Amino acid sequence: MKLFKLATALAFGLCVLSALANANAAEDRSIRPFKAQVPQAALEDLRRRIAETRWPDRETVDDQSQGIQLAKIKPLVEYWGASYDWRKAEAKLNALPQFMTTIDGVDIHFIHVRSRYPNALPLIMTHGWPGSVFELLKTVGPLTDPTAHGGRAEDAFDLVLPSLPGFGFSGKPTDTGWAPDRIARTWAELMKRLGYTRYLAQGGDWGSPVSNAMGRLAPAGLLDIHINLPAIVPPEIAAVLAAGGPAPAGLTEKERATFDALSASAKMGNRSYAVMMGTRPQTIGYGLMDSPVGLAAWMLGHPGFSRWTYSESDPEKSPDEVLDDITLYWLTDTATSASRIYWEYGGRSPAFAGPEMTSEISLPVAITVFPGESYRAPETWARRAYRNLIYFHEVDKGGHFAAWEQPELFSAELRAAFKPLRQDK
Repeated sequence: MKLFKLATALAFGLCVLSALANANAAEDRSIRPFKAQVPQAALEDLRRRIAETRWPDRETVDDQSQGIQLAKIKPLVEYWGASYDWRKAEAKLNALPQFMTTIDGVDIHFIHVRSRYPNALPLIMTHGWPGSVFELLKTVGPLTDPTAHGGRAEDAFDLVLPSLPGFGFSGKPTDTGWAPDRIARTWAELMKRLGYTRYLAQGGDWGSPVSNAMGRLAPAGLLDIHINLPAIVPPEIAAVLAAGGPAPAGLTEKERATFDALSASAKMGNRSYAVMMGTRPQTIGYGLMDSPVGLAAWMLGHPGFSRWTYSESDPEKSPDEVLDDITLYWLTDTATSASRIYWEYGGRSPAFAGPEMTSEISLPVAITVFPGESYRAPETWARRAYRNLIYFHEVDKGGHFAAWEQPELFSAELRAAFKPLRQDK
């Protein structure tokens, strides 16, 4: 009987392995053209839902400590329901070459813009949450056509801008395990399918742990990574912050300033959204998937998103850009699937990578620190985290969504960061 059970188990296991092998072999590896085409009925339903919003009463404080303020979100929503035009956002996407390919059972949507200049360096860039490929679109011109934006022909890049699994027009994973390492392997496969044998990776927000994972896994052809959210808080500092303790002795002036900023942010609950998505993404999804205003309020609860949206330094900025992003989440029904990346990452924010994410990276690493970031990472911490840090630069403007906020400066930073690779060719 035992032998029979063992034989049965072995036969079943072989069947499973055979099925998996057949599934992988059967996976459509083609790269298919894609156009964004949202049905008009979906846009009409969105406006109807906005018009039927049940508003909460006003907050009882004069700041955002209870969440996005009613006086800030209500005018934005009123414009969203009455005047905002999604078709213009759709046209922005459709003006660029878009594609779809299936990797590891999930459809991956991506924008692929080849530069007209020979010897352009291929670069894959990863967006974050509550961002999307929209946050990277302003860099397409400066990076692929540098001579029109103050650069040189030899500064050109080919750009690959994928939508994270579960985000935007990419497919929604139906299994678990879609943490940064699996996404990194997916991106490596994507670059391989595109025929690139040498390329670079860049990311901020979730693009930071994904790019770190790519650097650690070092797939064939990856030369260098650049990140603009260097999540490099030393373990002993992270432990003190978690306990709510005072700043340790011996910190430099910059380290102390960073510690104080992180401590203040923790006391204000600025990352409460990450805690919720990291523990109960399904629960919050029931509300976010049913109410467009609830979705907008949740996304605007991200400090970097909210600060940029309501930037006092740029009062003329159109609300369309942030609504393009929020509307994309709504129309693709991805509020819940996008939230799960926090759960997959063990409930952590991408702003706090453990040392295991960086200590094994031997590839060259470049970092740009923007002043409006979640925290300004000191160079001393960066050099502890990355043993092959070849570029570290602090700039004077821009924030968490650096490519969106300061596309020209962001692009200039990438040219400078990756310049040694061109010289070494």
